[in-house]
Amino acid sequence: MSTDAWTVRKVLTWTTGHFEKKGIDSPRLTAEVLLAHLLALSRVKLYVDLERPLNKDELTRFRALIERRMAHVPTQYLTGTKEFYNRRFAVDERVLIPRPETELLVDHVLQVLPTEEPRRVLDVCTGSGCIAVSVAAERPLAHVWATDVSEGACALARQNVEALGVGARVTVLQGDLLAPLPPEVRFDVVVSNPPYVASGELPTLQAEVQKEPHLALDGGADGLDVVRRLVGVARERLVPGGLLAMEIGETQGAAVRVLLERAGYAQVRVEKDLERRDRFAFGRTPAA
Repeated sequence: MSTDAWTVRKVLTWTTGHFEKKGIDSPRLTAEVLLAHLLALSRVKLYVDLERPLNKDELTRFRALIERRMAHVPTQYLTGTKEFYNRRFAVDERVLIPRPETELLVDHVLQVLPTEEPRRVLDVCTGSGCIAVSVAAERPLAHVWATDVSEGACALARQNVEALGVGARVTVLQGDLLAPLPPEVRFDVVVSNPPYVASGELPTLQAEVQKEPHLALDGGADGLDVVRRLVGVARERLVPGGLLAMEIGETQGAAVRVLLERAGYAQVRVEKDLERRDRFAFGRTPAA
């Protein structure tokens, strides 16, 4: 890129072509998102200002964004945000980037939470806090706890909790699974998007995914190390008839069903995502 008369139109055209040649996913969309972020404009506003020239400083900073994207840094880390359940969450290298399928997990949880009665919900492995915040925002009488073993993830989750206006009802605690919780607290729902990628599969993941924290991805030899432990400890902290809801890997449905049934959960079921792949596992503690 030279510095001669680079308008929004010219920058978008050049960057799209560059990304196409280098095999970057969604090259035009990526170019638009990065440029809109740089200029603090909406993508729609970019097209209103197509003939707006970029100054030297803007071009320098945009080159830096392009170089980082070419190094497979995810676009969401470059912009520092990700939309999830109609809210904008801060994200960075400390946390997994929220996925659309996890919104379906939130849907499942909301279906069992009444809108006009208080309930206690626990989000384990909270990461950015996207599940905890979404549940609290959609169910104003719910109190939500959120835990994560990562200090950095907890810091970012707290940032999102406050920024999105649910600070009075979401408590973020650092620690392993349920360990940091007060021992007397029981929950109506425990929900989690735990690490579930088998360790041996990590090197085969998309380059962008490998930029995400391995702590949030690595589920051990069979991908079920954290799931297996969570199934056990959650059973003792759910109220009678309480729900455990988890996101799982597409090949893990049968194995997780067995784990839940052997641990004494009732109404065990595995649900598919929008691409018809096993993605969610549910079980209830026996009613009193």
